[in-house]
Amino acid sequence: MPTVSAHVALTLAQHIDHVFGVMGNGNAYFLDALEKQTDAVFTAVRHEQGAVVAADAHFRASGRIAAATSTYGAGFTNTLTALAEAVQAHVPLVLVVGDEPTSGPRPWDVDQIAMASAVGARTYTTGHADAAATTVIAIEHALTYRVPVVLAIPYDVAALEAGPVAAAPEPRLPAPLAPRGDFADGMLDEIAHALRSAERPFLLAGRGAWLSGASEALGQLADATGALTASTALGRGVFPDTRYDLGVTGGFGADGAMELVREADVAVVFGASLNQFTMRFGELFAPGTHVFQIDVAPAATHANIGGYVRADARLAAEALVARLHDSGETTAVGADTQVGGSDGGRISGLGTQPWRESVDVAAARAYAEGDEIAPDGRLDPRSAARRIAELLPEDRVVVSDGGHFIGWANMYWPVAAPDRMMMVGTAFQSIGQGWPSVVGATRARPEQTIVLTSGDGGGLMAIADLESAVRAAAGRGVAVIWNDAAYGAEVNLYGLKGLAEGPMLIPEVDFAAFAAAVGAEGVVVRTLDDLERLRSWASEDPAERRFLVLDLRISGAVIAPYQQEIIRVNS
Repeated sequence: MPTVSAHVALTLAQHIDHVFGVMGNGNAYFLDALEKQTDAVFTAVRHEQGAVVAADAHFRASGRIAAATSTYGAGFTNTLTALAEAVQAHVPLVLVVGDEPTSGPRPWDVDQIAMASAVGARTYTTGHADAAATTVIAIEHALTYRVPVVLAIPYDVAALEAGPVAAAPEPRLPAPLAPRGDFADGMLDEIAHALRSAERPFLLAGRGAWLSGASEALGQLADATGALTASTALGRGVFPDTRYDLGVTGGFGADGAMELVREADVAVVFGASLNQFTMRFGELFAPGTHVFQIDVAPAATHANIGGYVRADARLAAEALVARLHDSGETTAVGADTQVGGSDGGRISGLGTQPWRESVDVAAARAYAEGDEIAPDGRLDPRSAARRIAELLPEDRVVVSDGGHFIGWANMYWPVAAPDRMMMVGTAFQSIGQGWPSVVGATRARPEQTIVLTSGDGGGLMAIADLESAVRAAAGRGVAVIWNDAAYGAEVNLYGLKGLAEGPMLIPEVDFAAFAAAVGAEGVVVRTLDDLERLRSWASEDPAERRFLVLDLRISGAVIAPYQQEIIRVNS
């Protein structure tokens, strides 16, 4: 007869097709049932944190919920940093764990419910008779609130026979949040009027806009208003027309692009929380810019917001497009008054040429080229990032660890959509989640090239899952390690303040040798010419080549612009 653990596995597998984890006493029966009785794919990682990270990255890369699993006690406590990251980043996943017996804790047990609650994750505990229903409730909670949940199986319940698995209902998910009430309608009217009257309209979108499927509607809105566009770091590529897109706002943005944003007279923000980095610590918009925000948060998320609508980004964008077209006003595009012409029929009350047609967007988006070699004799990360962008396959999906180096890929490596560049760790300001991110992204998009960008500090912290990344991605994986022999963010902030740098330094590690030890190919990169191996690797058959690790010996003296911004604010 099926056990309680089998009830969990069989029900979970109806809704989740990938599980990541480390096997132990507390989840042995669950994994046995998952392997023998379901079609779900289990991928082993080497550290329990990596299990949650992989499930997190899987969702970010595909939009499909995944599960992680660990044993109780020490196995569970190893997941907490990654669990906190998923909570902060609003990533749904299910963490299936063993737990203390129903009779009470043993010497090696901890209060797992309290610990999960401390980082913001809710726990559902299965019983003898309700395991299937509890599993559905856990999945429903994760998807509804976009958060990780813990699904606990008490040790003395895990192997109990529970009878046939009853048919479980589908998780109930809420409909997209539509604008409701006179206030929302009135505010949408006000936004439409502001956009219609604007001389320099600007649209900003974040990851929430992408998750809502707002891309097409936002493109129509940009065309209708002649607006320049930009995205947050997690929303890059959400606007379909790149000709008028300024790229990423905040510290990753190009100086010229950010100057144009400050020229906007009306700005509308969709599905973006407007954190301090996106907002350039309050300096993204000029004081005279009228800023509106549309989001599902209960209230506006920044003091600079002048008007707020609580709604799904797609539904609100569609409502604004409808209002603008229903106004019946069109403005000449070029020499002719038209609708559906070269600019898609700009709708406005002012001017004959949209703002976006009058500026050089390409020049505004330009970043510093950098030198091949920095003054200290090591590779300049800017020139290395630029060359790598030229050599990486077009189908790339970039996963990023946390650290000073995050500026380089975010600035110099364009991607086609938000689900092709994910930053796992930055929401919780943690490092060491890069290698297992490769595992989750690979399982989500097995035909794509998965590219990890990581520093030496984070790379070493998660080194156990280098093996997992190589095993999972094989010839479709490449890792770029920005190796400056230091915790660069700390050196740049606290070293400049005169604090002792000894604790901030790392003996230079040979990541190419690490790669060889687990069956990958490693290349030490000291000059731009050393990157030619990436060119030849990209042209080889993925089935024949090995996972490639590029160990870039970069200069720590070249500080990323976003870090310079942080230094300025903290000085």
